[in-house]
Amino acid sequence: MKLAPLALLAAILPFAAALRADTPQWIPLFDGKTLNGWTPKFAGHPLEANPHRTFRVEDGILKVSYDQYDRFAGQYGHLYSNQAYSHYRLRMEYRFEGKMMPDAPHYVNLNSGVMIHSQSPLSMELEQSFPVSLEFQFLADEGKGPRPTGNVCTPGTNLVIDGQLVTQHIVKSSAPTFPAEQWVAIEIEVRGNDEVIHRVNGQEVLRYQQPQLDPADGVEAAAPLLASGAPLQLSYGHIALQAEGQGVWFRNIELLPLDRE
Repeated sequence: MKLAPLALLAAILPFAAALRADTPQWIPLFDGKTLNGWTPKFAGHPLEANPHRTFRVEDGILKVSYDQYDRFAGQYGHLYSNQAYSHYRLRMEYRFEGKMMPDAPHYVNLNSGVMIHSQSPLSMELEQSFPVSLEFQFLADEGKGPRPTGNVCTPGTNLVIDGQLVTQHIVKSSAPTFPAEQWVAIEIEVRGNDEVIHRVNGQEVLRYQQPQLDPADGVEAAAPLLASGAPLQLSYGHIALQAEGQGVWFRNIELLPLDRE
């Protein structure tokens, strides 16, 4: 029996709706209006303090701004997702704005990032500058030669590449160098402790496995975490946006949950 067009459409729609319901959807982590769902922690400040409105929302953009600072004075900050995550894809766009704070370290220039598998902001020491985590590093052109974005930095952590334990603090990506004022789309695919993949403008630029705490690290508090019973291997953690003395903008921050295989 041949169905009429309207009857055929009526038969297809329920299946299409069921397919959409079963397909994971991208979830906005930033509503474009507020910092709801996020908690700031700055070195030297109590949890939830946001000195000089460093993190703010303007024109639908989540901004890191230093226009109300007299001095940076080592006030490194991070904006943490209230929820911890394990298996997901995270995507966003970033661009740099303005100049670094004059009293910030030179490496801060056109430098920011997003942390994954981060320790909870509740576990941060008052003066702690960076969370134990893995950073998808954002960099821009300083006019001094290639400066690829999408590197991984490892405050208090190690990782594995090609079966070899890597203990150096920065592992470079294969990404190009971008102008500071350009919006750059990044994605990080996180599969628990199995593998992490960095992508820039849709292209894979780095991958590594088995992110883990560094037992030899006492600077960023990895040793105290292990002493308190934290597992060596990192399988989940918070997402954290950086504020380390350089203005930077973030937009279109979205997360896609992934199945555990």
